[in-house]
Amino acid sequence: MMDCKKALEACNGNEEAAVDHLRKQGISTAAKKAARVTSEGSVASYIHAGGKIGVLVEVNCESDFVARTDDFKDLIKDIAMHIAAADPKFVRKEDVTPEAYAREKEIYRAQAAATGKPAPVVEKIVEGKMSKFYEEVCLLDQPFVKEPGITVHQLIASKIGKLGENISVRRFARFKVGDAGETVAISKPQQDAKAD
Repeated sequence: MMDCKKALEACNGNEEAAVDHLRKQGISTAAKKAARVTSEGSVASYIHAGGKIGVLVEVNCESDFVARTDDFKDLIKDIAMHIAAADPKFVRKEDVTPEAYAREKEIYRAQAAATGKPAPVVEKIVEGKMSKFYEEVCLLDQPFVKEPGITVHQLIASKIGKLGENISVRRFARFKVGDAGETVAISKPQQDAKAD
């Protein structure tokens, strides 16, 4: 209640601006909590209608108390459903293997060079395509399927602001009937990711 009152005061009584202010604060709250250890959590499954696609996902938080809340459970179900629909290959940008990164970059560079544009322009094109690559293959960078105006990372950040604890996607597996392989993605711990 006090946060709402402060937001209204900061926005001179404008309710829409106050809501935006609170949403931004949720994201800044998420950034402050990002270094905190997430050793509790839950595993959820999602089986798509018809039983052709199945997902298991582990989402971690700081306490067992939060892991048992309806908000947290709903978040995990939404993430599992998103993985089934969007088929990400990695959790975060930092989890993309050097081989996958180099392969995609080389493909994009060859495509851009084939246009006959100068080298500096080719590099700009490659940079733009690599950003799009992350959006396509990294869970946290993908537009959330139920609300494409936000990314999965922003969805999680809003829950961090609401629940007051750090939340992280640890790993997921996606299976599809008829596919030769499955997608299994495991996020490196934050300390390891920063050491790279």
